[in-house]
Amino acid sequence: MTEWWCVGDLVDYGADPVYCARACLSGASRCLAGNHDLAATGRIDFSAFSEWVHAAASWTGEVLGPGLRAEIAALPPAEPDHKVPMFHASPRDPVWEYVVSDEVARASLNLVDARLTLVGHSHIPAAWHLAPDGTLSGGFVSGEATVELTEGKWIVNPGSVGQPRDGDARAAWAILDLEGGELRFRRTPYDVAGAQNAILAAGLPTSLADRLSYGR
Repeated sequence: MTEWWCVGDLVDYGADPVYCARACLSGASRCLAGNHDLAATGRIDFSAFSEWVHAAASWTGEVLGPGLRAEIAALPPAEPDHKVPMFHASPRDPVWEYVVSDEVARASLNLVDARLTLVGHSHIPAAWHLAPDGTLSGGFVSGEATVELTEGKWIVNPGSVGQPRDGDARAAWAILDLEGGELRFRRTPYDVAGAQNAILAAGLPTSLADRLSYGR
């Protein structure tokens, strides 16, 4: 059976949050709330952050309207009790902690028993492996790559479709073959200029448009 999962950050920073929210809510069989979803729906306070972050979250919440805000607000930031647990950020802190170092990857893997755990939040494709002997290997993944899910435990970030942050502007995602024990990282070109123009037309901060060109 083929299905798709979302590890959070459905909305915010982009100019079409209604389309994105509806696509994920109706299409994803598993869907988490990310910190930006929580901000746009009022579940966490972004007022202490930079002016442009607060502006984007406020605009997104207004555009979503009460119905979609309620649906997104009902999503959890973590699903730890699945065969493949998912956390928006990390098992230690599902909302805020970035898994971007060996230290955090090891700490995260030590908290879960599953063979494979999925995370998001950093917007950077990555795969860390904790072998049965305690050896940790892996890290960030560049471009397209195939990873064999060998014995031990894995923590994987498929990257970001809407706003990659690894210097590659192409949409980042991954195909997980549970039966074959394989993970395939994929990159897909999209209309970056069109997305940028839509952001500017919506009156959102120009930095949100600029960064798409650089995958940041």
